[in-house]
Amino acid sequence: MKAKCKVPVRESTGNIFADLGFPNAEREQLKAQLTLRIYRLIKERGLTQAQAGSILGIKQPHVSSLMRGQSGAFSVERLIDSLTALGQDVEISVKPAHRKHGEVLVHVA
Repeated sequence: MKAKCKVPVRESTGNIFADLGFPNAEREQLKAQLTLRIYRLIKERGLTQAQAGSILGIKQPHVSSLMRGQSGAFSVERLIDSLTALGQDVEISVKPAHRKHGEVLVHVA
């Protein structure tokens, strides 16, 4: 029987991109959440990628990238535009931070 190897475990910050040391972790988390919402809307409506592309004003290969969670080529602004094209309201609120450096929070209804 093999000896058990202890793997160091630490509690997540709630942002996998920050946990893994990605630069601009808050932006990447935001893009991932927006992309997931777009994915779910397209699936819920039973749209083909071509139909979704027509609604979003992008070509089918770009829709394919979004559907695979690859939002790297899209800005946060473009993802928000896509959500509004899909009939969603997007609210952005700004308030004083409790710490020296603020953070980005997204609440999806």
